[in-house]
Amino acid sequence: MISLINKINMTTQATHAEFTRDDIYEALSNKRRRFVMHYLQQYGHTGSLGTIAEHVAAWEHNIDVSAVGSSDRKNVYTSLQQFHLPKMEDIGLIIFDQRAGTVELSQAAADIDIYTELVGRHELPWSMYYLSLGGIGGSIVTGSTVGTIEFIDIDPIASAIFTVTSISVLAMIHTYYMHQDRIGENEKPPEVAQ
Repeated sequence: MISLINKINMTTQATHAEFTRDDIYEALSNKRRRFVMHYLQQYGHTGSLGTIAEHVAAWEHNIDVSAVGSSDRKNVYTSLQQFHLPKMEDIGLIIFDQRAGTVELSQAAADIDIYTELVGRHELPWSMYYLSLGGIGGSIVTGSTVGTIEFIDIDPIASAIFTVTSISVLAMIHTYYMHQDRIGENEKPPEVAQ
């Protein structure tokens, strides 16, 4: 009887939990847990364990949900049921009802946006684009205003308009890619869609 009461208290606490960044990073350090978060964000914040397991298995193998085999589904189902979902519930990200086989995104987790910026070895992060464009634009505006760029006759207002427009266009492109990398934004998780 005591273990049942403790389980009820843990579930109640998980629904109102405040979690830290470290909790979120720990939860998202595993691909299956990222896929669960993506599913819940994408499909109405709730789902059955079986349906979630099918989607996770499909995303792991980069196949359609209808093509998931029973052994792959069972493997993911068992892993989610026994390890990943209880861990996510302990952190406070989800509410997991093992008896009913349902998973629900907690209100605290529903209130956060999670996006991933994956930067390859030979790629630049977005901050470097902004820094470069800001430095170049600032130099052109300053040089044209003070008159130190004598070899180029640029109107200070035109250089300011160019700089602001360039930064605005870069921000729009960045916003587009940021939405593509947000967990729960598209049909497939960011790491599968790429």
